Amino acid sequence: MTAASLKDSKPSKSGNEAVISQMREIGRRARAAARAAAGATTGDKNAALFALAAIIENEAQSILDANSADLRAAHDAKLDEALVERLELTPARIAAMADGVRQIAALADPVGEMFDLKMRPSGIQVGRMRVPLGVIGIIYESRPNVTADAASLSLKSGNACILRGGSEAVRSNQAIARCITRALKDAGLPPDLVQVVDTTDRAAVGALLTMPEYVDVVIPRGGKGLVAFVSEHARVPVIKHLDGNCHVYIDAEADTEKAIAIAVNAKTQRYGTCNTMETLLVDAPIAEQLLPQLADIYAGHGVELRGCERTRLILPQARPAKAEDWDTEYLAPILAVKIVDGMDAAMDHIARHGSAHTDAIVTENYTKARRFLREVDSSSVMVNASTRFADGYEYGLGAEIGISTDKFHARGPVGLEGLTSIKWVVLGDGHVR
Repeated sequence: MTAASLKDSKPSKSGNEAVISQMREIGRRARAAARAAAGATTGDKNAALFALAAIIENEAQSILDANSADLRAAHDAKLDEALVERLELTPARIAAMADGVRQIAALADPVGEMFDLKMRPSGIQVGRMRVPLGVIGIIYESRPNVTADAASLSLKSGNACILRGGSEAVRSNQAIARCITRALKDAGLPPDLVQVVDTTDRAAVGALLTMPEYVDVVIPRGGKGLVAFVSEHARVPVIKHLDGNCHVYIDAEADTEKAIAIAVNAKTQRYGTCNTMETLLVDAPIAEQLLPQLADIYAGHGVELRGCERTRLILPQARPAKAEDWDTEYLAPILAVKIVDGMDAAMDHIARHGSAHTDAIVTENYTKARRFLREVDSSSVMVNASTRFADGYEYGLGAEIGISTDKFHARGPVGLEGLTSIKWVVLGDGHVR
């Protein structure tokens, strides 16, 4: 199921009764399994993760076969190119999937960590402890690797999870789900810790969003339509970002070589990701020198430029930018380009049109860099680095469950700590008040 099919529908109160009953049973089993997850040792969880990585590698061909069937169906259905690109698995992507699972196993286990312990005048010690969220529902489109990433992160952080992928990736997701089930059994953990919903009926999504007795938080990963639908209809907390309208601002005091490398990488390294640059902002004093060089490189990559009036005086080949271009997450080889008068104008543009995802400045001026870091209100703000680094793997979190542009409960790439909560703990020795 894609965002397009979701956003025009609402969860039905009656719905598909069989699917709703199935989802409630999945929720009941997940809630029971969450208690086992919370009590699982780090060794048990790591054993399951290492087993999963090995099984994924051993079953690479069967996963590729399932993915090929999904890709054929996607092409027949004439799905959006960006969606198909995210759907495709390759041997390299499967190897990266297994490697990501091993990286999560190598991370420190956050569950049970106590910190900020302080002795109070009464003699008690008061502190805080990291604990699992409980049951996490994850709804996602296209990317089959999310199945392995989400399962691994949920397991290592002591949670049970219910995974609902899109109908376009159902065969790929089920192939990976079989690997997960085998790994959990091999490690002696309940298979219900990770349940991948096998029905493509949209009633399953409506049910998952409205089971607060079984589901503690929902994380949507996909297009803006999917995330908006989940946010509107969920009766449980949601960790989300709607879109990734990311900016790179090249300051007049930027190093030209760095600026070109960053601006090219941020746009062309991969098009269909939420941390890809969609708008390039260039300080007026260097625009005439820099833009023709960048335009030549972008042309070699097949990137279409849409420029403001000042940009088109320098690059007449650029299409005129419309008002909506400044607010668009293209997820395609299209780039909006605007010449601005200094950093304040750039930050004003970002504040007005950005999605609070990831924004970068290229400058050699330390004072400007510090101001940009402080004043741009996005979940990731960068100096002299490509926006493509906004990623859990690159941040050292292992695979990420998603990127949040909310300010509560997690912000930016959501890794293990983002899938835990905190409770207060009190240590005494017969103390009474």
